[in-house]
Amino acid sequence: MTLAVKITATIERWPIAGTFTIARGSKTHAEVVVATLDDGQFQGRGECVPYPRYGESTANVAATINAFNGPFDRTALLEAMPPGASRNAIDCALWDLEARRSGRTVWQLAGVPRPVSATTAYTLSLDSPAAMFKQAHTHADRPLLKAKLGTTAHADIERLRGVRAAAPAARLIIDANEGWDFDALTTFLPAAVAANVELIEQPLPADADDCLSGWRVPLIIAADESIHDGTNLATIAERYQAINIKLDKTGGLTRALALAQEAQSLGLTIMVGCMVSTSLAMAPAMALTGVADYVDLDGPLLLRHDRQPGLRYEQGKVWMRQGVWGDY
Repeated sequence: MTLAVKITATIERWPIAGTFTIARGSKTHAEVVVATLDDGQFQGRGECVPYPRYGESTANVAATINAFNGPFDRTALLEAMPPGASRNAIDCALWDLEARRSGRTVWQLAGVPRPVSATTAYTLSLDSPAAMFKQAHTHADRPLLKAKLGTTAHADIERLRGVRAAAPAARLIIDANEGWDFDALTTFLPAAVAANVELIEQPLPADADDCLSGWRVPLIIAADESIHDGTNLATIAERYQAINIKLDKTGGLTRALALAQEAQSLGLTIMVGCMVSTSLAMAPAMALTGVADYVDLDGPLLLRHDRQPGLRYEQGKVWMRQGVWGDY
């Protein structure tokens, strides 16, 4: 689909409910960039979150989007821009615009079932053991919790034990955000197995994960920062049992859908994840929930308020709503 359109980027700041902390730092606001495509009759939107870990900022992502002059075609876009937040916003805006112009939903255009609802993880911010116990106790009725760790193994074991004690019935996954070395990981593992942790996400730095090749433990080790658009998927499959697909890394839904198929062919467990952002960023990722073994699309739950209209969050699930994005 080639279109003559005007493209604009806007930077938005959404306050977080409190402070969100991971191993790399803390923030009180989610800074997002929204790309809008306007063909004179219809508009399509896509939201992205620039990732400082990869040298992105709201300023340079917005500038890249505003300077983009085509091609306004999803397939050609994959060759015209590298993967990342800028391409994600443009790609999602193209899907949204095509849905509005054609009178069809994105799900119809993509050939995937319309997502209805999915159980989503709820993220517990990295904090002291006592504070994380309190967070887990507050959200103990949620079916799936994700605890942010990534300091020292012994301190993280204390945090884990507190979270498990506060939420004994919840399924539990861990995200270390590259915070450990191999010794810390092996020290942490027995406690993780004892606490029935199902999955540990990105325990080691992306440039120091070769030691995981052929290494197997009685839970799932998932790649996040180690995988971007999946060009290294064969290597990833030697080191990890799962991948976390985030549209801001793949550079949009178009590549994410293809990556999910490639991962399935290699027998990898699929997690669909997000950055802290609004429902406009979550809705495109909902297209992957039908093939995902783990869904972590809780970004709007971590904000003081969401964009309206937004997705519906209820009883540990995220529900698609018409009018949010790509479904009208």
